[in-house]
Amino acid sequence: MASSYLVIGLIFFTQTVVGFLGNVFLLCHYSLLYYTGCKLRPTDLILKHLTVANSLVLLSKGVPQTMAAFGLKHFLSDIGCKVVFYVHRVGRGVCIGSICLLNVFQAITISPMTFKWPKLKLKAARYIGPSNSLCWILNMLVNSIAPIHVTGKWNSKNNTKKKDLQYCSAVVSNITRRSLYTALILSYDVLCVGLMIWASAFMVSTLYRHKKQVQHIHRTNLSPRSSPESRVTQKILILVGIFASFYTFSSIFASFTSIFHNPSWWLPIISTLFGACFPAVSPFVLMSHESRISRLS
Repeated sequence: MASSYLVIGLIFFTQTVVGFLGNVFLLCHYSLLYYTGCKLRPTDLILKHLTVANSLVLLSKGVPQTMAAFGLKHFLSDIGCKVVFYVHRVGRGVCIGSICLLNVFQAITISPMTFKWPKLKLKAARYIGPSNSLCWILNMLVNSIAPIHVTGKWNSKNNTKKKDLQYCSAVVSNITRRSLYTALILSYDVLCVGLMIWASAFMVSTLYRHKKQVQHIHRTNLSPRSSPESRVTQKILILVGIFASFYTFSSIFASFTSIFHNPSWWLPIISTLFGACFPAVSPFVLMSHESRISRLS
């Protein structure tokens, strides 16, 4: 068991360090583009917020999980546990919201001018900044309930039932409160995932129609070069596909962890590991599709 925890600690440590450095590099890249006067794409602002949210998720989950795996399970006080869980919930919510916003904005961008809302297509870029701010504010308000039921492991005021969270504990509240909070969180997730599915389906159909039109025009050219909009759309679709995969696996294991009062020790660990995979992997996916990085180098 000790060797298993050591391996888990090394995995979390590697995932946190590599993912955090990748997000910091990408954030510095976008900041450098801004300060050197390079023209930024409208999606770059969303990606900057995504890298910040990714960093918060990795630090608030990866660092405590690494320390807990190495045997340091009583290092956080009540306030420390509340702050860590609150930061993680907000970062996770902003991460989902940013992917949703990125998907919807790109769907509007590549939509033809004969689309139902042509004015929205022309003014979409103006709404990116307010939408990002709204995403942060909404998640900070909704998740303000989360830290209430979280305490430190060493807290001895325990006349109530508690659930072990490895480096913190959670007070088991009555089923009504728990159901209301779960419904509130799920409604946000379902809304974002639903918009992602709609936007992704719309972009795939738009790209397919565009490809057919290009093939019709360039019959002599077997491999016509794709437009910048098409390349950005393909990058976003890859990002959404990776997010959906890791989010599904994380949700499945998190559901099993919530159902059982005393789940197996590996269930929450695997759920956390999958939940932190997207924040760790996404900056490298974005960098692999970012031609401006090689130009700046």
